[in-house]
Amino acid sequence: MIPDHDTIVAPATAAGGAIAVVRVSGREALALCDRIFRGRRPLTEADGYTVHYGEIMDDDRIVDDVLATVFRAPHSYTGEDSVEISCHGSSYIVSEILRLLTAAGGRMAQPGEFTIRAYLAGKLDLSQAEAVADTIAASSRAAHALASTQMRGGYSDELEQLRDKLLHLTSLLELELDFSEEEVEFADRTTLRETMQRIGREIDRLRNSFSLGNAIKEGVAVAIAGAPNVGKSTLLNRLLNEERAMVSEIAGTTRDVIEERANIGGVLFRFLDTAGIRSTDDRLERMGIERTMESIRRAQIVIHMIDATLPEISCKPDFTLRPDQQLLTVANKIDKAPATLTLPENAIGISAKQGTGLDRLYDALHGAIDTEALYHGDPVVSNNRHYEALTTAREALDRALEGLGNDLPTDLLSEDIRQVIHHLGSITARGAIAPDEVLQNIFSKFCIGK
Repeated sequence: MIPDHDTIVAPATAAGGAIAVVRVSGREALALCDRIFRGRRPLTEADGYTVHYGEIMDDDRIVDDVLATVFRAPHSYTGEDSVEISCHGSSYIVSEILRLLTAAGGRMAQPGEFTIRAYLAGKLDLSQAEAVADTIAASSRAAHALASTQMRGGYSDELEQLRDKLLHLTSLLELELDFSEEEVEFADRTTLRETMQRIGREIDRLRNSFSLGNAIKEGVAVAIAGAPNVGKSTLLNRLLNEERAMVSEIAGTTRDVIEERANIGGVLFRFLDTAGIRSTDDRLERMGIERTMESIRRAQIVIHMIDATLPEISCKPDFTLRPDQQLLTVANKIDKAPATLTLPENAIGISAKQGTGLDRLYDALHGAIDTEALYHGDPVVSNNRHYEALTTAREALDRALEGLGNDLPTDLLSEDIRQVIHHLGSITARGAIAPDEVLQNIFSKFCIGK
């Protein structure tokens, strides 16, 4: 995956817009562009951060009028000489410019190759490089805030501070090894334990943020559950503003889980419309109810819908929840309920058919997700690779703490702490190049022009 530093070219924008951008990066980027670009002066003579009007030429034929923006190494995204050609968005024009650039000596970039060059040049650490892809893929305000914080080094600096503390500890321990015959103790064991416990709490805080970060990134899973015919599918259609789920007066119409996404107030929610929960001899309906229970188990939020028109309203759900799950009780059909209706405490009264009371439901959904810290730039982990590295680092730290309690020899204790340093460092790979297979896995998911 680690590329040669030849000159690469790729479209940096999707096809079909009014304007397109073609990106060029490498040692020969400026000279290569000069072979097809005609402006007032050659780009090889231009200063960095300057924009030049000219024409793309195929021999004597004008392909397009363009603007060429020049970036000089090392002050560019990739750390190399780079040019961004802004042209008209015609797919024919873009393909012609790419053809001319490759014929002039460039080659088409691999997915993520611009960003991997930025990483190799020290412009980004590995976690920031991953955040580039997350920024491009962000489908909500919250997901964008999450990726932006990480791309700006949100928790990279925090991880580096933890690594520095651990390195200081290992330095003291290894200094003791140099004076082992004199039985000198440079690292006070009480202070050592307190520092390691403090680092453990920081690692735990980052690990615990993963449930929020992953939910924001992938969409907060919300299961809509309840008895048959309480209006679950009607609510889903109302939330989506379209007739996505089939609605019928016949109980048991929904027999499979329907999943749809909706962006509500800057947060992406994944709504799971489930089969009604009841006792039944219908084998297909029982299969649907089993899938309902599975959807409830994997949801962050469960909307328990009840019928406000029933003589007796019970808020007690027919399922159990984990302590980390949020339950919202929603009483539907209040438009048909008697005027004397008194809703159970904390229940949200709505009419899914009429749209009444949905503002309260939206507020409750937002209240179940703590996005304030996210918007203030607090570090939140959303990447599976980072979570696994933090988990492994915590396990290594636990071993070191156990060894410290058992008077483990200094060299073995130092090795356990070095394992913590290694796993924390694998997240950012600052000061080291990550293994090629790690880079291959990360950057293979990128789009061509990034």
